[in-house]
Amino acid sequence: MEKKEQARFYITTPIYYVNDTPHIGHAYTTVAADVQARFHRMLGERVFFLTGTDEHGQKVKQAAEQRGLSPQEHADQMVENFQRLWRELLVSNDAFIRTTDPEHQAVVQELLQRLWQRGLIQRRTYKGWYCTPDERFWTEKDLREGACPECGRAVQYIEEDNYFFLMSRFQGPLLEHLRRHPEYIKPSSRLNEVLGFLSRPLGDLCISRPLKRLSWGIPLPFDPQYVTYVWFDALVNYYSALRYLAKDLSFWPADCHVIGKDILTTHAVYWSTMLMALELPLPRLIFAHGWWTVEGRKMSKSLGNVVEPQAVCARYGVDAFRYFLLREIPFGLDGDFSESALVGRINNDLANDLGNLLSRTLGMLRKYCQAVVPERVNSKDREGLEKKVQAFFYTSAGDLPLLENMKLHLKEFKFNEALEHIWAVINGVNKFIDSAQPWRERDEARRGNVLYTALEALRLLALYLAPFMPRKAQEIWDQLGYHKDISRSLFSQEGRWGLLAPGTKAEKGPPLFPRQELPAKAP
Repeated sequence: MEKKEQARFYITTPIYYVNDTPHIGHAYTTVAADVQARFHRMLGERVFFLTGTDEHGQKVKQAAEQRGLSPQEHADQMVENFQRLWRELLVSNDAFIRTTDPEHQAVVQELLQRLWQRGLIQRRTYKGWYCTPDERFWTEKDLREGACPECGRAVQYIEEDNYFFLMSRFQGPLLEHLRRHPEYIKPSSRLNEVLGFLSRPLGDLCISRPLKRLSWGIPLPFDPQYVTYVWFDALVNYYSALRYLAKDLSFWPADCHVIGKDILTTHAVYWSTMLMALELPLPRLIFAHGWWTVEGRKMSKSLGNVVEPQAVCARYGVDAFRYFLLREIPFGLDGDFSESALVGRINNDLANDLGNLLSRTLGMLRKYCQAVVPERVNSKDREGLEKKVQAFFYTSAGDLPLLENMKLHLKEFKFNEALEHIWAVINGVNKFIDSAQPWRERDEARRGNVLYTALEALRLLALYLAPFMPRKAQEIWDQLGYHKDISRSLFSQEGRWGLLAPGTKAEKGPPLFPRQELPAKAP
């Protein structure tokens, strides 16, 4: 009998510009991808989770000049901000790519040479408008009130020779792919945006910058007087990483590129047509999420309302921050961040519901059983007690089992719905304890059965919470005396009922999620 091949899962974040420090938007994308990567590992799949930094281009060069550094020195310093934040946010990426890696640059040049030899790159004189902050060319009709249609900032008129990727040749094939695979871009509103963009004639893509105007980039292999356009360079990272970081091209095509909606066109159109031209399979999904505002206002340095993830985690904890990001709004829509909303989630969901369930159960275990997991005593009602709670995990009162529900929700990136389903189980277990009233029970065997059932439910709940809140999920297992590495556990093994061994010493720790107060506002 042939051994079944292990399923693979490849997920990416965008690679982030090193011209500034990371903010809540970067954290949002990366935590979402991390939850998916952790979940698929726990399903027993072989996962490759990639993130990294985009270190070439005019913006990076300008940021370096403002600091009195070379672009490479600037990038080497700024990249540490991202790597440090991902560690603080418990991001479990398998690799971190930098576009200044010599191996990445070699792959970019190889692919450019391949397109050049196929006649899909041509040299032309370009006349048009250029947005330096976005590093993009625009035609007159693209401009909005004479400014960049993406960022609204001023553009400059440029006339120069450049090299163009013949992207227009692939408009028809891309439209056909979207017709056959409407699931390629999600949510559906983003697909409609791309279809709207493609309803007009698709131009060719300028993929070079003259060395005399921009020296910080990858030289074109067929003309060293030019460097590669930063977006062509950056997008190739999803493929190049498999060549020299994973050393495993079997992960291609990517299962999902998780991006912000501001870079939808570059991924859905530029990257897709580049792959078609290179005769490489397209990724299975591009998911473009929304933006965060802060108390109803756009984030900006001038307003002083940029949400810094490190500061939020330092005050409220990393698991609470991860939970809030993915529970507060449906992934894909715009969301609003406020400290009051975060504190509300912590106090109501995390402290009152989950934290109280752990605290009260371990409190009773210490009071009635000397903090030792009781035996499952065979009695006429033990089976009935356990079936009530097992139903939350395995049949969910006629609905799909919890794991199958999570698979469906996470396949659609419905993190909030997955968490709502888990919270329905948490509330169900709390109600089970209220109904069973072990504190009034005089039958020691029955009380032990009630407590064992609640403890085993907590063990399973931690397992399903682990992709979202890995540190707190581990704390739950540790307090239960179940000393295994939850992040390396599999649902197929640890998701079975009855694995918490009677006689185990359980140690109640400090509150899982202490209640929070909003900081006083300055008068």
